[in-house]
Amino acid sequence: MVSSRHQSHGEVLVIVKTIGAQWASIHFIKSLKFNPGLVKIILINVESWLRRCKNIQLRAQSKSSTMNGQNIPDSWDSGLDGSEVENTTSTFSQLNIGAKPFVPNVHAVAFVPSFKTAACAPPPQDSASPVQESFSSPPASSGEGEKVLMNSHQVDKEADQKNAPESEMETEVNDQEVQEKEVEEMQIEVQPSAIRIAPVEVQQSSRATPPPPPVEADDEEGKMKEDHLNVVFIGHVDAGKSTIGGQIMYLTGMVDKRTLEKYEREAKEKNRETWYLSWALDTNQEERDKGKTVEVGRAYFETETKHFTILDAPGHRSFVPNMIGGASQADVAVLVISARRGEFETGFERGGQTREHAMLAKTAGVQHLVVLINKMDDPTVKWNKVRYDECKEKLTPFLKKVGFNPKKDIHFMPCSGLAGTNLKESDFSKHPWYTDLPLIPYLDNLPTVSRSGTGPVRLPIVDKYKDMGVIVLGKIESGRIFKGQSLILQPNKRKVKVLGILSDDEETDSSIAGENVKIRLDSVEEEEISKGFVLCSPDNLCSTGTTFDAQIAIIEYKSIICAGYSAILHIHTCVEEVVIKQLICLIDRKTGEKKKTRFVKQDQTVIARMQTQGSICIESFKKFPQMGRFTLRDEGRTIAIGKVLKLLD
Repeated sequence: MVSSRHQSHGEVLVIVKTIGAQWASIHFIKSLKFNPGLVKIILINVESWLRRCKNIQLRAQSKSSTMNGQNIPDSWDSGLDGSEVENTTSTFSQLNIGAKPFVPNVHAVAFVPSFKTAACAPPPQDSASPVQESFSSPPASSGEGEKVLMNSHQVDKEADQKNAPESEMETEVNDQEVQEKEVEEMQIEVQPSAIRIAPVEVQQSSRATPPPPPVEADDEEGKMKEDHLNVVFIGHVDAGKSTIGGQIMYLTGMVDKRTLEKYEREAKEKNRETWYLSWALDTNQEERDKGKTVEVGRAYFETETKHFTILDAPGHRSFVPNMIGGASQADVAVLVISARRGEFETGFERGGQTREHAMLAKTAGVQHLVVLINKMDDPTVKWNKVRYDECKEKLTPFLKKVGFNPKKDIHFMPCSGLAGTNLKESDFSKHPWYTDLPLIPYLDNLPTVSRSGTGPVRLPIVDKYKDMGVIVLGKIESGRIFKGQSLILQPNKRKVKVLGILSDDEETDSSIAGENVKIRLDSVEEEEISKGFVLCSPDNLCSTGTTFDAQIAIIEYKSIICAGYSAILHIHTCVEEVVIKQLICLIDRKTGEKKKTRFVKQDQTVIARMQTQGSICIESFKKFPQMGRFTLRDEGRTIAIGKVLKLLD
């Protein structure tokens, strides 16, 4: 037996092919103290060589020939027991497969045993680890062994191809593919050095390309979202609010011409030719059939500097509660007035929605009001400046009484919603007496509303629905909301998690104060959420209670109000029945003097103690104005407005 420590790679292959079969692979090769990877290469080579012999055997049987008078064994891969080991060498030597003797590759690189390279290699960090000991050999030895093996395969293959008949060439090609596949598997398995090098390469690549600082991205996002403006269209029924909203969407490219032509055909079939523009916002079939907005329509459009959200509030008196919810989400209100003879007077007289909507907008916190005098192209008006001035003179004293400053907070402009005149571009041939900006450029030039995302999260819920989870709608009054954030739902103190955020139907990762959003929540059912609930930060919850002191201004009520009077309270998005438990004092509007009283009547201001039936989310006006102002309604009309002074329970 040849010494295993001084055996070269090529000589080992000669011994394997001379002794052959599984005895050499199992007993002899395991006794050699070679690199474990090299031993595996030799084993794979033996198995490949045996398969080649078996293929030759099958071809010989098909020709009904024999080799040297000896029958071919049934299986070349059959195991050898102890009695057959002695005859193994003679059995293989009698085979004559027509191949030339094996010629070793004399130019092969000499094999370097692992015990010599181990002295040069650095000691492993953990000597007790068996995995590190098996990978202690350098990767060069594995590569050299692969080169020797491939060279020996090539010489053997060329010798077989010269003596084999042409009918056997196809089988040889298949053998070659099998060998190449095995060598590829062998190269993947016998490279332990790559396992240790890979983590180092990852660390280097991560250090070479550090992530950009998030500060600039946040600043850019905050700047973009800061130029966001919520505009609510309010006014008497049939004043043209939805028509103007649809025309604005068409002029800004949010609705294409083909869609409007479809709406126009459908409206003409119902003898409602002038309603087609309003259908861009009135998507409900009931609203389209009756021509009246029921729910607050939502849409958006963009200019070069700002992003606008349109809130189309209903004008009918039966849907004033919905209008209050829409106005509570707005930054700017557009009061649409019809200049047509008779329509303006109907909306402005007592009981008309022009007065009530203007008052409710101011109570909801709207600071800037644009009065849009619509239908100036009507045959009863024909862009007459006298009619325009008449409407303006009647509205100004009332709006001043409500609380708007005519010089700073109010702006009047004429327009035609159906024709689109003076909405995006002016037509001075029709109104030479009005030279100011049209509606869209005027809104675009309004000062940017400052938003702060540093405060606690406050999001009063306007509506809810179920679509692949529970989705709530509302305007973020304070703070910042982002995906994966944990919040508390007040007043039931339910823990929820934000799964997704939609801002104007576009997916976003975060939203800041002032945005109207749709939020998908987890860990809560639809039945557990009601209109008026508030999403809050876990570390800073909003106040809840049933009893509070408030300052109330009676706007319109025919009789007197005493303790025990009940009405409907509208505070942010919450609607709740409330009872006046006690009239604390009456405030003189001129002198500010306070005195005790047993009743209060129209045009008076009183401080009263009020109590709701259930617990509601509420804040004092001084602490958080958006959740501290309210409206009292009774018998379908607004009777008073007020603000919360102090929470008691």
